Amino acid sequence: MQVIQFPPSIRPKKAAKLFDIGEATLWRWVAERKDFPRPRRLSARCTIFDTAELMAWRDAQKSEGV
Repeated sequence: MQVIQFPPSIRPKKAAKLFDIGEATLWRWVAERKDFPRPRRLSARCTIFDTAELMAWRDAQKSEGV
């Protein structure tokens, strides 16, 4: 079994890829879903997501059957 290693934080494009969705959908989830992990702005042009938070949210959605 191969274990996939993710960096501790990822940019929005890779975050969207993690969920197999488009970037527009990712930003819609940020705006509309109160339980979705919040992005962090490092600067005016650099936004990241915490990978562990994204994966925990994804796993919670699977366990809820959503």
